[in-house]
Amino acid sequence: MLKNITEWFLILGIFGLSALIGNWAGYDILPSAAIPGMLVLIVISVLGLILEKVLPGNIPSVGYIGIIGIIVSIPGVPGSEYVVEWTTQVNILALATPILAYAGISIGKNWADFSKLGWRSIIVAVFVFFGTFIGSAVIAEIILRMQGII
Repeated sequence: MLKNITEWFLILGIFGLSALIGNWAGYDILPSAAIPGMLVLIVISVLGLILEKVLPGNIPSVGYIGIIGIIVSIPGVPGSEYVVEWTTQVNILALATPILAYAGISIGKNWADFSKLGWRSIIVAVFVFFGTFIGSAVIAEIILRMQGII
């Protein structure tokens, strides 16, 4: 278990570092301002991964991570104002970029395994990507029009 925790911190630290650079380059937020928020996100993620391993049941770690994140940011919970203040310095797109790059590399390395899924899986993947893109564009359009930006 200790080996896993060390590995999780290392992997999340690498993602965090690349997200800090993306946050700085894309959103002009200095890494020194975003480091506390990134550390909070890494700790919450590792706690969720640990809970998945130690608690009975079949709840994935992302569920625990979400629950912990919600709890620590609830107004009135001690320290929640700091958690919210620190994590607002980390842009969600800066977090998504290294994760999606890793996923792309992972799929590229395992293209033979991916191709074994069959043509139906590829069609589903294309529709998911297309639907996600169109859905995001529609939501953005609605919100921007409601705000009078466009």
